[in-house]
Amino acid sequence: MQYYTERHRHTCGVDLHGRNLYLCVLDEDRQIVLHRRVDCDEKKLLRVLAPYREDLVVGVECMFKWYWLADICDEHGIPFVLGHALDMKAVHGRKSGNDKLDAERIARLLGSGMFPVAYVYPKEMRSTRDVMRRRSYLVNERSSLITHIQVTNQQYNLPELGKISKPKNREGIIERFQDPAVRASIEADISVIDILDVVIKRLERIIIRAARGHDHHAFALLKSVHGIGDIIGLTLLYEIHDINRFDSLGGFLSYGRLIKCTKTSDGKPKGAGNRRRGNQHLKWAFSEAATLFLRANPEGQKIHSRLLKKHCKAKAMGILSAKIARSVYSMLHRNTPFDMDLFVHG
Repeated sequence: MQYYTERHRHTCGVDLHGRNLYLCVLDEDRQIVLHRRVDCDEKKLLRVLAPYREDLVVGVECMFKWYWLADICDEHGIPFVLGHALDMKAVHGRKSGNDKLDAERIARLLGSGMFPVAYVYPKEMRSTRDVMRRRSYLVNERSSLITHIQVTNQQYNLPELGKISKPKNREGIIERFQDPAVRASIEADISVIDILDVVIKRLERIIIRAARGHDHHAFALLKSVHGIGDIIGLTLLYEIHDINRFDSLGGFLSYGRLIKCTKTSDGKPKGAGNRRRGNQHLKWAFSEAATLFLRANPEGQKIHSRLLKKHCKAKAMGILSAKIARSVYSMLHRNTPFDMDLFVHG
């Protein structure tokens, strides 16, 4: 976790909500000079902050509506700091709280040098990343519908369906079931799956077209890894964005949920770290990349076989995922394509 340590003449803490926000501005002596609720309106916000614009920094906790505030600050040259919600214990851990107190706590935390910083994703690629994440959500929904059809088929002890992800393999499924209610349920699943097939393909075309204009070279480097195609490559491209934002390889692996985090006190273990901290989309992408890396890849299969002699299957795949992530980190830093010989022997 990184912390914002710069000092400013005016420090503004913002408790942001859907329709309004609460401001608390501190001066250089850490005295409150402004406490006010403002509507989520650009003109009103700038008018209220106008007397304190000299050397002003704005801090806000990461929540769903921070995009517009970050864009306003960037447009008008105001430093903007996004707080990592899970680490802002000074705000959430208090016995009592309201909008006024929370805004003040955010402002004081920002001025103390202990404000936990989250990454402010740039505006030009943000919307495409969100489309990519929306596609992942729709793919998961589609998979759950396919699973429901398979489970229902097994409930009635009918012959196996096989893979029904392709439309041609879904023909005649409804006629398998005799009960009208079950038929209606399966028909609803298939109807939604057919719609999702069209929507997902359209989103993929939009994302691939946008990626060519954002960072085509980095996209090509990522696809040079055996097993990484368009979807995994796009996920890595938009979730990583800029490899230089990670101070170290360990920070990158931790962000991708690829290493085990431990806690110690007095040299003794004190439980495991929070495994859910980090980017779930990177975790998925590297896990899928490890699986596809083994297909038609004798060198990769040799590495996997050696890992299986020392570890269980799940841990072996986890180690392989982290190894691929290390390669991606090095590739993007050095601006070089994937080297299988270096991967195996390096």
